[in-house]
Amino acid sequence: MLLSGCSLEGVGSAFGHFGWPGKGITLQAHKMYDLWIASTIAALIVGVFVWGLIFWCIIRYRKRGDELPVQTRFNMPMEVLYTVTPVLIVAILFYYTAIVQTDVDKLSKNPDQVVEVVAFKWNWQFNYRDGMGKDAGTVASTVGSSDVIPILVLPTNEKIRFEETSKDVIHSFWVPEILFKRDVFPGSVRNTFEITLDKEGRYVGRCAELCGTYHAFMNFELVVVSPERFDQFLAAKRDGSSTQEAMAAIGFTGDQMYATTTEPFDTRRQKNNWNQRGAVAAGTGAAATAGK
Repeated sequence: MLLSGCSLEGVGSAFGHFGWPGKGITLQAHKMYDLWIASTIAALIVGVFVWGLIFWCIIRYRKRGDELPVQTRFNMPMEVLYTVTPVLIVAILFYYTAIVQTDVDKLSKNPDQVVEVVAFKWNWQFNYRDGMGKDAGTVASTVGSSDVIPILVLPTNEKIRFEETSKDVIHSFWVPEILFKRDVFPGSVRNTFEITLDKEGRYVGRCAELCGTYHAFMNFELVVVSPERFDQFLAAKRDGSSTQEAMAAIGFTGDQMYATTTEPFDTRRQKNNWNQRGAVAAGTGAAATAGK
């Protein structure tokens, strides 16, 4: 009766989502979140039951003398229960995991939007495409630099297909609130996946695969807007506007035209060093002078 008054979202929120960054912002994320919370609750129930049995045995069968108990006694029903129950638990978890994984990996025949994700050291390029596959055309594009964080604008309630490729090493496309990431490979491999966003907002995106010196700063920003505002944004991009000008066209002005969830990193590339403040070059005599 107590459990019937609870929801997975309510239980998850009360316990900090058990380590996950909230319920997520896609239809696929909601299913993964529910599976995560349900499996965690199941694990806790099993854990409490096992702990109870352990402490009950410690107390009930504690040593009462020097006489050893019978060493050949067994309890067939109990042993069968201990064998069958874990198998059933694993089978149930496997069943629901397979269902959710199949749904997350499902690709539609005609997605509403196709975005090509191009990763490179150490930034991102997002190409809005007019079709699927590497031979499709790019109708608009946004690319990041050391000075400007790339912004990926996407609509809610539309099927969005991502096609990923890398220009150098393995990267990984990750927005924590999507509760999902997929590696970006160089060469002819094009990883694909689809999501349907259902919550507007601005979210930081990251590279989740160690890719070199500035891996930790390889960020982007996902901006989720209504389908109407997205159409206006894409139309402005098609007409030749920059990403910031297109952001202004849909109501993001001033600092809102740029990323708000993260900021460009300071390369600190100076004359005598490449990532250290106040350092001096070895062998130039400056070290001895600086120490005086």
